[in-house]
Amino acid sequence: MSSNHTIVPTERFASQIYLIRGENVMLDADLAGLYGVETGHLVRAMKRNQDRFPEEFAFQTTEDEIEILRCQIGISSWGGRRYSPWAYTEHGVVMLSAVLRSEQATRISLAIVRTFVKLRRTLATNDELARKVAQHDEEIGVLFEHVQVLLEPPEPKPRKRIGFQHAGV
Repeated sequence: MSSNHTIVPTERFASQIYLIRGENVMLDADLAGLYGVETGHLVRAMKRNQDRFPEEFAFQTTEDEIEILRCQIGISSWGGRRYSPWAYTEHGVVMLSAVLRSEQATRISLAIVRTFVKLRRTLATNDELARKVAQHDEEIGVLFEHVQVLLEPPEPKPRKRIGFQHAGV
């Protein structure tokens, strides 16, 4: 197997996938590093092919989103950048490999997409597990209520008095 066909482990990318605007995305600087190009080159290639990158494929982050990312990842700055980072969804990553036109970009994009797929499967499994746990909890709650009713002592029945009873005047 030649080095051009090296398998890239998906775990390598998982830590570079962030949740922004409800989408799993990767940032331009991270992708540029993986593709072996300058961040500016990656962004220029995207902008030259803007029609391939609708907002659901790539979007520029806001100041608020950058601040949230800084808190999440623990970095103090983005290296003196003049613009906010671009975020690329799974589909944006695929488009980048097409516009960068390199074997490395294609190979890395495939590995990244596999990571997105693995992440989706993990989340789907967790959602299914959460649903089953919730259903189980509900069933246990109903069972607990039934057990509580069974454990409560029955209301005492009125007793018949035994012996002489005064007839009251």
